[in-house]
Amino acid sequence: MYKKFEMELAGRTLRVDVGRVAKQANGAVLMHYGDTVVLSTATASDKPREGIDFFPLSVEYNEKLYAVGKIPGGFNKREGKASENAVLTCRVIDRPMRPLFPKDYRNDVTLENLVLSVEQDCSPELTAMLGSAIATAISDIPFDGPTASTQVGLVDGELVFNPTAEQKEKSDLALTVASTREKVIMIEAGANEVPEAKMIEAIFAAHEVNQKVIAFIDQIVAECGKPKHDYVSFAVPEELFEAIQKIVTPEEMEVAVFTDDKQTREENIRKITEKLEEAFADNEEWLAKLGEAVYQYQKKVVRKMILKDHKRPDGRAIEEIRPLAAEIDLIPRVHGSAMFTRGQTQICTITTLAPLSEAQKVDGLDESETSKRYMHHYNFPSYSVGETRPSRGPGRREIGHGALAERALVPVLPSEEEFPYAIRTVSETFESNGSTSQASVCASSMSLMAAGVPIKSAVAGISCGLVTGATDDDYLVLTDIQGLEDFFGDMDFKVAGTHKGITAIQMDIKIHGLTRPIIEEAIARTRKARVYILDEVMAKTIAEPRAQVGKYAPKIIQMNIDPAKIGEVVGQRGKTINAIIEKTGVKIDITDEGSVSICGVDADSMEQARKMIATIVTDFEAGMVLEGDVVSIKEFGAFIEFAPGKEGMVHISKIAKQRIDHVEDVLSIGDHVKVVCLGKDKMGRLSFSIKDVAE
Repeated sequence: MYKKFEMELAGRTLRVDVGRVAKQANGAVLMHYGDTVVLSTATASDKPREGIDFFPLSVEYNEKLYAVGKIPGGFNKREGKASENAVLTCRVIDRPMRPLFPKDYRNDVTLENLVLSVEQDCSPELTAMLGSAIATAISDIPFDGPTASTQVGLVDGELVFNPTAEQKEKSDLALTVASTREKVIMIEAGANEVPEAKMIEAIFAAHEVNQKVIAFIDQIVAECGKPKHDYVSFAVPEELFEAIQKIVTPEEMEVAVFTDDKQTREENIRKITEKLEEAFADNEEWLAKLGEAVYQYQKKVVRKMILKDHKRPDGRAIEEIRPLAAEIDLIPRVHGSAMFTRGQTQICTITTLAPLSEAQKVDGLDESETSKRYMHHYNFPSYSVGETRPSRGPGRREIGHGALAERALVPVLPSEEEFPYAIRTVSETFESNGSTSQASVCASSMSLMAAGVPIKSAVAGISCGLVTGATDDDYLVLTDIQGLEDFFGDMDFKVAGTHKGITAIQMDIKIHGLTRPIIEEAIARTRKARVYILDEVMAKTIAEPRAQVGKYAPKIIQMNIDPAKIGEVVGQRGKTINAIIEKTGVKIDITDEGSVSICGVDADSMEQARKMIATIVTDFEAGMVLEGDVVSIKEFGAFIEFAPGKEGMVHISKIAKQRIDHVEDVLSIGDHVKVVCLGKDKMGRLSFSIKDVAE
């Protein structure tokens, strides 16, 4: 039965249609936010997937260019693989919802979002986040929701909820907050050095808006929700735990996992697992669940020692950062390089500079973003964690980590006018044991400075973890978590920023939300650690950006010309500009506003190209002295080319002081000569002279 629900959300109408389309899905809603329309569905398999020890949740966000009235570019007129924005949207839908499904649930679940129409002032990403939460909440799939999400901007110091396209352009903050009924469950932010206090205010202002949306969703669930279905539990049997503890005592497990060397710990666990496999060789049911049982046993031991005894696996204090190291210029011939090491996490970032024409073109649903001048790419090879697997290109994790580091660094980049380059940084993970994304922020910041990019200030990042007990007040925040603390803990709270404020946040949690005191403490801890890294490690390696780009980086000269003269510089079918490029070996970019960028490695060639362009756009006047090459000789005179496509004629009587009978007696094709402009003749043509130059 078709039902329609409406509420006002940030000055626009949010409408939810239930029972109108996709009725065979477990849950489906047609979401309308303004004129943005997204179909969100939730489906689950009838039976659990065999042979897995995790919850198989898939999230899809399908961008269709018909939603903004466009046909895909290129030869293939069908949408291809998911865009970077689509991948990031999938991640931001997944992160707040995954913790709310039962931990022992093994049925396949797919959350699908189809973007049908986009109004630029009503975010399709936010609409899909709400749609996935509502579709799952009204379905029969076990889910301890709902969740609600709100976007927050900061315009002229004022918080704006679900900002319009115009407000996003002016905003110093792009924050997304997801909440349950009681707590904040996900934070994602990019910010223009926003102070910590303002960020906390924005987070909890969004949390209040989320409570109104959750009340609205509760109304929909009350009228349209299905009873949750029963499922086969894959929880580890309690008797298996008891049997394991008789063979491997908690004290033995503690000795096995509490070491600062990842390889040693993994070898210890491997030996314990082999010992248990031998003990349970005759019990196939227990063997099938042994891996999960050992994992749960490790988790229980680690969490107890951290929470009750304040003892970390590698022996560090609760606020202690692992050993830090940094260096620059370790890779020759690249435009900039830096390596940052924190314990067993090591990232090397390489910076490449190029003309603005090398900026990435974006063909997506956001009409305000058609190109990207700064690109950050992150790679995570299997050797970095001591494993072997074939490389299949970047996955969602790599794309997400790269986008997080990119978001952290964009606020400190110089403008195109200050630094007319396209910039690419690539973070190569050499070693990984906790928060490589934040190590890549540190390495990239130093690499940019080493490349001579005049960033406003250095950016550093760090991650905090969390272990919780039975109550909201029973918790411990850990500074600089390593892999084990991430796996067995409840939170990975990544914050990047400068001395002045925050530039990026990403919060992943495995529990049903965080209280305000936890969030405030985590943000305070990350600031303290960030300032230490900036001052004691990064600044001592490279204190400020180099004054010049490196030897092997392209150099750029900028000049401005009258936009009406662009056609003269380009020439018919590009003939003129291509001739300049061929002669000088430079690259030339011209904007519609008349901004010209000349890019090359050789300074003399770049200056030659600049002079040619300046000559082409110059209106010659009497008395102006010019230089050019003889390109054609006629009986009545010679034609001089001052620049490609820009010629003038010297009459035979103006070539030499004395009378000459033939032009060839004095000039040859290819001769480089100086001429003076005599103004226009009786027919309105410009006249030039060689013999009158001295005068």
